[in-house]
Amino acid sequence: MQIKKLPKEKFPKPLLEIPQPPENLLIIGELPSEDLIYLCVVGSRKFTSYGKEACEKIIAGLKGYPIVIVSGFAMGIDTIAHKKAMQAGLKTLVFPGSGLSDEAMYPKMNVRLMNEIVNKGGCLISEFEPDFKATQWSFPMRNRLMAGISKATLIIEAEEKSGTLITARLTIEYNRDLLVVPGSIFSSNSKGTNRLLKAGATPITCAEDVLEALGFKLEKDEISQKNRQAKLFADLSPEEKKVVGILREPIPRDDLIRAMKIPTPTANALLSVMEIKGLIKEEMGEIRLV
Repeated sequence: MQIKKLPKEKFPKPLLEIPQPPENLLIIGELPSEDLIYLCVVGSRKFTSYGKEACEKIIAGLKGYPIVIVSGFAMGIDTIAHKKAMQAGLKTLVFPGSGLSDEAMYPKMNVRLMNEIVNKGGCLISEFEPDFKATQWSFPMRNRLMAGISKATLIIEAEEKSGTLITARLTIEYNRDLLVVPGSIFSSNSKGTNRLLKAGATPITCAEDVLEALGFKLEKDEISQKNRQAKLFADLSPEEKKVVGILREPIPRDDLIRAMKIPTPTANALLSVMEIKGLIKEEMGEIRLV
């Protein structure tokens, strides 16, 4: 893919405000509009199932909002954030700790992901020469760009001495908002994040928390409705969870019942109960999630 040098007059303005602004920026793809709100999402490479689920659920809840997800392309929470952003229809911006050539790109296994990001309107940016290979010091250097370009940074899982905490410190130094997902007191992956919360970071437990922190005005009724819906989905039976898993998009009743692989009378009874609960709705011959 074509690597271009970004003219200085096109540098993102927030990056010119940080103490060590970049001298050069190389880019693959197109820089999303600065009218969008940039949210940095970072976390542990050695993520837990809790961290993965929290990251995916929160980013999914940002669908439809003018938000760009910024991250560092590392394995773990970074990669999950990039992938989920695209699934939610959001553009995503990558700051790798290496140059942008296929040979230098780190991690190698994300080269295919790089192409997908660009094809869906995102981009990769680096201040390093194309063939520069990642080093121990190049990651903290790129962290300052991730924190600097973003209005806020969301931390999802970080150990006590995690490199993610560098991004957190820079976020505070740059007078950006630091948002943190609380974690288990028994998990080493949450020691860093819980310490950030004790120091005054904003706790995040759902997408609505992120949207409010970014300045979006949510109607109280809208929040209440989403909270009620979240509670409903949290209390699903195994059979109901299976239906929700099938309904990624609206499908005809007969197709849904075949996919459920249970007797038709049982399936119809289950679907009726779910409709009464307000979990699903049938319109124009198709069943969809509410």
